[in-house]
Amino acid sequence: MTSSIPSDLPSAADVRAAAARLAGVAVRTPLLESGLLNARLGGRLLVKAEPLQRTGSFKFRGAYNRVSLIPAADRDRGVVALSSGNHAQGVAAAAAMLGLSATVVMPADAPAIKRANTAALGARVVAYDRHCDDREAIAAGIAARTGATIVKPYDDPGIIAGQGTVGLEIAEQTAELGVRPDAVLVCCGGGGLVSGTALALADAAPGVPVWCVEPAAFDDTRRSLAAGERLGNPPEARSICDALLSPMPGHLTFALNRRLLAGGLAVDDDEVRHAMRTAFETLKLVVEPGGAVALAAVLSGRIEISGRTVVVVASGGNVDPETFADALAA
Repeated sequence: MTSSIPSDLPSAADVRAAAARLAGVAVRTPLLESGLLNARLGGRLLVKAEPLQRTGSFKFRGAYNRVSLIPAADRDRGVVALSSGNHAQGVAAAAAMLGLSATVVMPADAPAIKRANTAALGARVVAYDRHCDDREAIAAGIAARTGATIVKPYDDPGIIAGQGTVGLEIAEQTAELGVRPDAVLVCCGGGGLVSGTALALADAAPGVPVWCVEPAAFDDTRRSLAAGERLGNPPEARSICDALLSPMPGHLTFALNRRLLAGGLAVDDDEVRHAMRTAFETLKLVVEPGGAVALAAVLSGRIEISGRTVVVVASGGNVDPETFADALAA
């Protein structure tokens, strides 16, 4: 078991500073609720609708915060990012808004809508094979040649702090509703969103349990929490949740998550499809596979909701039409 704690972990103060930078730039996304769904579940379900965020996912929050922190002297050399699509779009949008050029290293099998949107936002897209190529090495090579700043997808204090503004908003919005959540469920790939959210909630709503939710084949954070050290996913693992296919938890994110999370949950692809369909039918919300795992955990009974109030984060809505149609037909 490793006991070392990284020295550059973000704090709750960093999350609040990120919120100030994002004020008037990011969308304060709503908490959606369906009386029909509540009656079906026997509890109160509140869904944080990040598909309504700029670029269609929470990733814009961290990207804008991190790019904002780049010193003025370094901005003319641009940024380079690694992403399956949502971070790519967030970085591309943030860079364009702040006047920087952007290059994004994306897997060749990323959803077409994510590749197209990233290019449309002005970024140069460099494709790689996620099963064979080393995306970190590709990005490092680009940065070495150009002097660009690497904007990591999750394991960066500025990224985590920006994503943590989701947690601040949940605390504010539930207080406005006069409720205290019995649990908050957040999707987890590399862990930036759930660690930032947990960090914010520990400060703004102390004592509220936060759980990470992952695809069953990519439950590295769940297993790592149980083992007390970072564990990876097998290379043969596959899932429709393209946004959550990180190889293992990040150094910074796991250091936060092992201290802050109540635990980890996992759902299979069929449960994810059911959650996508339920979000569409009851909340009129389009959610991508990776964005639907937290909702899937509630709908499949992975956590008790009867007589309780549970918040789930629907983290993004960038889904190809074919994948979404398959979910609706499932």
